[in-house]
Amino acid sequence: MEEQTQVLEHRSVGQAMGRGTLCRCPHCGQGKMFRAYLKVADQCNVCGEELNHHRADDFPPYIAITIVGHVIIFLMLHMDMAYRVEPMTYVWTMIPLAIVLPLAILPSIKGAIVGLQWANRMYGFGTGQAD
Repeated sequence: MEEQTQVLEHRSVGQAMGRGTLCRCPHCGQGKMFRAYLKVADQCNVCGEELNHHRADDFPPYIAITIVGHVIIFLMLHMDMAYRVEPMTYVWTMIPLAIVLPLAILPSIKGAIVGLQWANRMYGFGTGQAD
């Protein structure tokens, strides 16, 4: 019986996540990762790497909400300690921030998660021909 050993090329987690944060293909860094706001493209339009294996699910929104929650709490505490703030000021400033900020950072976070999965060959990444 003969064993077949396949040597897999090293994939940099940091580089893949960085490229994903820029919403680019984690393999080549050139092609677009998304075909719509949060819809990951089936494959890279430059190198052909399959991107449809991702399983980001609810993790990116969870991270976005956690980050934005910490930012808003910090801002509220700072405003309360440094200035005399009316409660309605928080309503008019923090509620729009709580809506806009997660929507703004969500694609980058999802791209980083897909890049992480690609670099670690999770969920079928790494079994295609573009490796």
